[in-house]
Amino acid sequence: MRLPLLTLAAALCGALFAGSAPAHAITCDGNVQVQRSGERIVTPYCQDAHLAAVARQYGARVTAHAMRWNPSEKGRICRFIGDDIRVKDTCQPYRDDDRRFWR
Repeated sequence: MRLPLLTLAAALCGALFAGSAPAHAITCDGNVQVQRSGERIVTPYCQDAHLAAVARQYGARVTAHAMRWNPSEKGRICRFIGDDIRVKDTCQPYRDDDRRFWR
């Protein structure tokens, strides 16, 4: 009777530990997400992570989480480093380069 109970407890613990691990970790290479098949696609998640990494190289104290969840912080960083070619596409919506100002 004890062996089936121990087996059940071990299986339950194994299921709990397996469920706590992330099912799929996202792997980014710059602005692109690398899929398991090797395919590379541009995703907002990786763009935000890359923007935060470039901003840290300029001395800004910012996280990828802040880029994803705080649009005003993303706009501030884009105004700060938006001329950098590595983040130009990511920061395009936050820049005024293409707008004309009439007097």
